Amino acid sequence: MENSIKTHSVGRRKEAIARVNLVPGKGDLKVNGVDCDAYFDRETDKIIVRQPLRATNTLTKYDISAITNGGGISGQASALRHAISRALMSIEPETKDILRKSGYLTRDPRMKERKKYGQKGARKRFQWTKR
Repeated sequence: MENSIKTHSVGRRKEAIARVNLVPGKGDLKVNGVDCDAYFDRETDKIIVRQPLRATNTLTKYDISAITNGGGISGQASALRHAISRALMSIEPETKDILRKSGYLTRDPRMKERKKYGQKGARKRFQWTKR
C-alpha cells in the first residue's frame, strides 16, 4: 500500500451526519478536533465507533479525523461507524464482505416520527373526557 492513499466518506443516522477522512497512520481517532474517547462519554458509543476497525483488523493502520454534527451523541456514534465502514470499503475493497455481513454498511433508515396535528405528539393523544 502506498502512503498517498487517502479517502473520505459520509455516514448518517437519524439526524446525525459524520464526515470522515481516512489516511494511513498509527491509529489516531479524532472527532471534531478532540480525541474520540474524550468526545464520547459512554463506553457503548466508543465501542460502536471502533467496531468496523476491529472487524477488519485495522485499528492501528489508519488515522481518522471526523466531523460530526446534528442529532445526539449516540446517533453521531452510529453515523461515524457508518462513515468509517464506507471509507474502509473504498480503501480496501476486500473488506466489503466482512463489513456487509456485520451490517456496518447499511444506513439505518429509522427516523423520528413527526407530530400530528390535533394530537399531543406522534402517537399520544389528548386525554378524552366523558363529561
